Amino acid sequence: MPHDYLLSLLLIIGIDLILGGDNAVVIAMASRNLAHKQRQQAILFGTFIAVVLRIALTSAAVYLLNVPFLQCAGGVFLLYLGYQLLIEKKDAQHVKSSSSLWKAIRTIVLADIFMSLDNVIAVAGASHGELTLVVIGLFISVPIIIWGSKLVHAAMEKMPLLMYAGSGLLAFTGGEMIAGDSKLSFFMAEHGTIQMMLPILTVAFVILASMIYQQTEK
Repeated sequence: MPHDYLLSLLLIIGIDLILGGDNAVVIAMASRNLAHKQRQQAILFGTFIAVVLRIALTSAAVYLLNVPFLQCAGGVFLLYLGYQLLIEKKDAQHVKSSSSLWKAIRTIVLADIFMSLDNVIAVAGASHGELTLVVIGLFISVPIIIWGSKLVHAAMEKMPLLMYAGSGLLAFTGGEMIAGDSKLSFFMAEHGTIQMMLPILTVAFVILASMIYQQTEK
C-alpha cells in the first residue's frame, strides 16, 4: 500500500473519530427508550443507512458546498433534535414499540446527515477523490463510534442529567453550524459578538424550552 494512500486513510479515520463523538451521543439518546434487542436493531440499521448516505454525500461534497443555507438548515434541525430528545422520555410510554424503533432509526440517520456536513467536507478533501478510502475509513471508525454510543447510554442510565449535556452538545453544534453558514458570513462578519455567542445562546434556548415544556406537562 503506497505511503500517501495509507496516510490519507489514517487521516480519514482520525477525522471520522474526532468528529464522530457527537454522533455517538445521538445514537445513545435516540435509542435509550427501547428494549435491549430493539436498541441493537436501531443502532445497527440506523448506522448502516447513515454510512451508505455518508458515502453518497462525500461523493457530492463539492455540490453540497453550493446549496444555499444548507448548513444553517442543518443547524436548526439539530436544535429541534436536541429539544425533542429531552422531552421524548415523558411521551415514550404512549408510543408503540415498532414505531419507536423506526423513529430511533430515523433520528439516527437524519442527525448523522446534518451533523456530518463538516465531516463529509473534511473527508472529501482528505480522500483526494478516492471513494474507496472513504469506505474503508468509515468501516474502521463506525464500530468504534457504535461502541462509544453504548458507553454513553450506560452513563446516561446511571446519571440522567447527562441527557441535558447531550442535548446541549447537539444545540451547541447546531449553533456553530448556523453561525458558520457561508451565506450568513457577511452578516456574521459585521456582528462578531452574535457569531461568538450564538452556540451558547442555542444551548440555553433548547434546555430552557424543554424545561418549560416539562413543567407545563406536569
